[in-house]
Amino acid sequence: MGKVISINISEKRGIEKTSVDEVEVLMGWGLKGDAHGGDWDRQVSILPIETEANVPPEKKEEVLKGGYTENFTIEGIAPEKLGVGKKLRIGDAEVVILYIGKEQFKEHGRPYLVSREGRFGKVLKGGKVKSGDEVILLGEK
Repeated sequence: MGKVISINISEKRGIEKTSVDEVEVLMGWGLKGDAHGGDWDRQVSILPIETEANVPPEKKEEVLKGGYTENFTIEGIAPEKLGVGKKLRIGDAEVVILYIGKEQFKEHGRPYLVSREGRFGKVLKGGKVKSGDEVILLGEK
């Protein structure tokens, strides 16, 4: 079991997200108020904080000082368990992971990490999510 350490939204694409304490996640859409919501298969982005260990030493300062570009920053679930097809309960919401990373990697700032290690997916069940909420990998014992 893991937990939400940051919730982040932005009204426009391509800009740093703003951290919020709570968000409403809409089924089949994404996070209310976030520009990446919509009827597509990357409604939600999730970054396991443990993946920061994969950033090369020469990039760490630049990547880790940048602002958030993912919707949910989580901790406590090993990234290797967060594969394509896995379902998560995040607070009251449920999501399915459909992609790991992006087709084109970014080379600078936080997007360097998210484009390689971010999990992207769709909302299966809407609900409220608060910072500190549990993240549960569904179907695991």
